Amino acid sequence: MKTIKQFLEEQINDQLIQAVLSSPRTGDGPSKIKIRPISLKGKIYYQASAFHGTKVLHRNYTHEEALAFIEEELRDGFAQLQTQGLQADGTVLVSKKGKMTIKTKAGKIPAAEPVQMLAHNRVKKYILKEGTPVPFLVDLGVMTPQGKVIAARYDKFRQINRFLEFIEDVLPGLPREREVTIIDFGCGKSYLTFAMYHYLKELKGYDVKIIGLDLKTDVIDKCNHLAESYGYQKLHFYQGDIADYEGVSAVDMVVTLHACDTATDYALAKAVEWDAKIILSVPCCQHELNRQISNEMLAPVLKYGILKERMAALITDGIRAELLTEQGYDTQILEFIDMEHTPKNLLIRAVKNGGGQKSGSLRETMEALHIHPTLEKLLAEKPPALPGQKGV
Repeated sequence: MKTIKQFLEEQINDQLIQAVLSSPRTGDGPSKIKIRPISLKGKIYYQASAFHGTKVLHRNYTHEEALAFIEEELRDGFAQLQTQGLQADGTVLVSKKGKMTIKTKAGKIPAAEPVQMLAHNRVKKYILKEGTPVPFLVDLGVMTPQGKVIAARYDKFRQINRFLEFIEDVLPGLPREREVTIIDFGCGKSYLTFAMYHYLKELKGYDVKIIGLDLKTDVIDKCNHLAESYGYQKLHFYQGDIADYEGVSAVDMVVTLHACDTATDYALAKAVEWDAKIILSVPCCQHELNRQISNEMLAPVLKYGILKERMAALITDGIRAELLTEQGYDTQILEFIDMEHTPKNLLIRAVKNGGGQKSGSLRETMEALHIHPTLEKLLAEKPPALPGQKGV
């Protein structure tokens, strides 16, 4: 009969997929511990992930340390161990008196199917690559001159790359044979505006003209200075809002990030008026429908202010997406990482397809909720001037 030491030597090695310690003997420790091999600086370690309620604590062990750790936990902490490996699976059951029952069986995964080992130092394949200096990211404080992403700005680096992934997915909607015009309403410090230009012009070779609009003079001056210093000849920034700008008669893509409340609706209506091929919008501060929404069936839920606010925000963006669909767009609502406003935001992405017709069910929904969205009114008439609002 195998000893526990022999069993662990056979199971805890580079053939291991995962081991799980479960059935804790006391209630003051972790509920379970998962162990898996990881590659760290070219060496194999074993990462133990201990689950304490909603928290997970991680610790890495060498091979010998992992064997000793698991044996100790089976002796004092847990009554069960299950292992899964490429060649063999195993189970250890510990009785109340401490007797261990050990069972093994052949693994279910064929040896020909390699298992991807978790790598702590694995580098994600970003569109803007780590280690490659990008001038605007250096000047905006996201990268060092050597291309290293500054730890405190890593969330911004991830956000920029995620945004570019949204664009990459819809590149077929942008023409290749002529200049592409993009308007970025409420561009702010313009991380994403510079990223769009760099990606489309420098990396993808599009003939692109990008116009950033914002209400802050100092921001516009700084962005124009940076664009000139990089030689971005077709990237320009102007003070103003999307309704007042008359420098173009048609726009291929409209980007509007964090236009507050109904300002998003005015921006979307303007994009439809321009017949924009692509619309990317991250709304915020969706207050309008929160003031309107009412429904007898939903009354028990809507009486809770925070739930009403969240439901109204989701309904607002859902209706916006449907109204864009009626205007001939393929519309999606996607999750967008954005650390400046909320931990997670929703992005409305619409790509023109030429179809579209009014939805009777959408009208029934709005009637049932007693709501009258601004975007619906604007799409039925020529959009009036856009209020100078931006989310904070």
